[in-house]
Amino acid sequence: MKSRTGGFTLIELMIAVAVVAILAAIAVPSYMESIRKSRRSDATTSLAKIQLAQETYRLNNNSYGTLAALGLGATSTEGYYTIAITEGTISTTGYTATANAISGKSQASDSDCTAITMTVTGGGNTVSNTPATCWSK
Repeated sequence: MKSRTGGFTLIELMIAVAVVAILAAIAVPSYMESIRKSRRSDATTSLAKIQLAQETYRLNNNSYGTLAALGLGATSTEGYYTIAITEGTISTTGYTATANAISGKSQASDSDCTAITMTVTGGGNTVSNTPATCWSK
């Protein structure tokens, strides 16, 4: 009589590996999209800081200022975006600030939100955020 030892056969092991691979193939992209969405707050927070600094600057001056005049850096707080105030848009009544995803980081793969823009017009009375879906929580 032969005694049979317990364990898995190669077929059973291959089936288990295949199931894990399929689950990983579904879960990892979804997880990465969720991470990218949460990192958008780095851009929106940095643009909100610019808005606050601009209003403070405008109280002391007759117009809005550049990043250098505001004393702000060109990189977002967590380092996923470069921040810029478009030079041609700075006036006494408004400006446009943009956060662009840094190439080579995961945010560069963030479908429609690689560039997030805030436009202030009318002396701060009107704020336009584009794309709107990138600003939602």
